[in-house]
Amino acid sequence: MPELPEVEIVRQSLNKIIKQKKVKKVIIRNRNLRFKIPLNLIDYLENKKIIKVGRFSKYLIIHLPKRSYCLIHLGMSGTIHVLKNKTKKKMTNTSFYSLPILPKKHNHVELIFDNFKVVYNDPRRFGFFQIIKNSLELKKKINTYGPEPFESSFNLNYVHNFFYGKNKDIKNFLLDQKFVSGIGNIYASEILFLSKINPFKKAKLLSKKECKKIIKNSKKVLLRAISRGGSSIRDFKDSSGLKGGFQNEFKVYQQAGRICKNTGCSCLIKKKIISNRSTFFCKFCQK
Repeated sequence: MPELPEVEIVRQSLNKIIKQKKVKKVIIRNRNLRFKIPLNLIDYLENKKIIKVGRFSKYLIIHLPKRSYCLIHLGMSGTIHVLKNKTKKKMTNTSFYSLPILPKKHNHVELIFDNFKVVYNDPRRFGFFQIIKNSLELKKKINTYGPEPFESSFNLNYVHNFFYGKNKDIKNFLLDQKFVSGIGNIYASEILFLSKINPFKKAKLLSKKECKKIIKNSKKVLLRAISRGGSSIRDFKDSSGLKGGFQNEFKVYQQAGRICKNTGCSCLIKKKIISNRSTFFCKFCQK
């Protein structure tokens, strides 16, 4: 599943292409996603100018006229492709995860512009579209989630108080979108390794110093991932010809059985399951 950095790359790509552009036509080829594509999607998008493309957590936010919005969640396998008219471009994906070219099946929505079209493809159908009618509705939606790691509210006072008396382990808290928004399985493992904190450690046992490390390294890891184009099992160029590759910098994720990359450590990276998710860590470095 794409996490905050991957969704941010999609946002940047889309914003460059569709900002201030008018949607000429909307084609819904298959309404069946996690939630059925809303029938009013066409009314809100067709013949409307896109103000800009924003993002919160793992949501893309298409800003529309009259302060209305279209939220897109990519789910497990959703990808957004840009196909230019009369151009046979091999790389159409706006990010670096999943397939670089548009698959022949599972196209759900097409937005037609003057010289190109934007296609939403989702084989596993866990993504969804949602129309938000006004700013108040958008604020209510965002307020059901925790702050992003980049926000000033994600600070020592917030983190330490949130963990007070909590028995849940720290890895699960980093995946809890009500605590912090945008972090998924890949980056949670990388953040905890950099912070030298065992993923099984109970949140209530974390010191203020350890909380500070989590805050600092959450920002550090996510910003680095964004600068490297996010993570992907495959390594390819996106629709702009740029290349992603944070997967080449993984310290622990998918590194099970390999020697720890910390200087002076010869332990092997371990893999265990926490809440049905693979967790990677160094038993020596992460206490």
